[in-house]
Amino acid sequence: MSKRHVTGENKMPQITKITSQKQKGRYNIFIDEQFAFGVTESVLIKFRLAKGLEIDSSLQRDIQKEDDNAKAYQLALNYLSHQLRTEKELTQYLRDHEITPEGIETSLTKLRELHYLDDQDYADSYVRTVINTSDKGPKVVRQKLIQKGVSANHIDQALTLYTDEEQVTVGLATAQKLAKKYRHSSFFEQQQKIKQGLMQKGFGGDNLSRIIDELALEEDSDSEADALAALGEKKWRRYRLLEPRERRMKMQQALYRKGFNIDAINRFIDDQEVSDDTE
Repeated sequence: MSKRHVTGENKMPQITKITSQKQKGRYNIFIDEQFAFGVTESVLIKFRLAKGLEIDSSLQRDIQKEDDNAKAYQLALNYLSHQLRTEKELTQYLRDHEITPEGIETSLTKLRELHYLDDQDYADSYVRTVINTSDKGPKVVRQKLIQKGVSANHIDQALTLYTDEEQVTVGLATAQKLAKKYRHSSFFEQQQKIKQGLMQKGFGGDNLSRIIDELALEEDSDSEADALAALGEKKWRRYRLLEPRERRMKMQQALYRKGFNIDAINRFIDDQEVSDDTE
């Protein structure tokens, strides 16, 4: 009676069937005719899983842990296949896919060893791309790389690629676009807008001054008069029905804030008042 009891309860679970999943490279493992878990091909090979293999609970945990790591690594490879990523970006991606901290660290370690994940390479590539295709200065580049989790040392090293000459070249092209954008403003406002725009793009210091100097904007009296007339007429329509003294004050304030010369402003107002009186 005792022997029959022992024989019936001490039978080791064993693999009774292995089938392919629809997902290429993955397999279903059946233990004692019941589905137990799925594994990648690499795990299948590593543990030499085959029909008839006996599996206790400890081995099953090891297999599933290895499979979790394998899935994490494959997920990471797929993510990296589209474009370069930082360690921070990849870590967050794996977390979003509910990969365990151990699975994340195992994948990161392997990818670093294979040089598939390298924040210095990422930062260098980012800076080269900015130089060739963007209008961003070094300050904005630094901020973008910080947001992506790149260390200060890696950023400093990468920004050595963005030489003063490169900054002036990129900045000058940006300044020319800004000059065109604000060509209908007063000369003073145009200068201010260009400088503000360059600073917002991340240019500063001596290189900002060099960019402004090389832009070499020159005031054109005809363009200035046209800009004053265009804005002045718009403001005149707005304040036209006010009492003359208040209207003049409002016009002076509005146009002076835009950088126009006060004498030119007064001449414009005088002409408008004469024009209104003759209508």
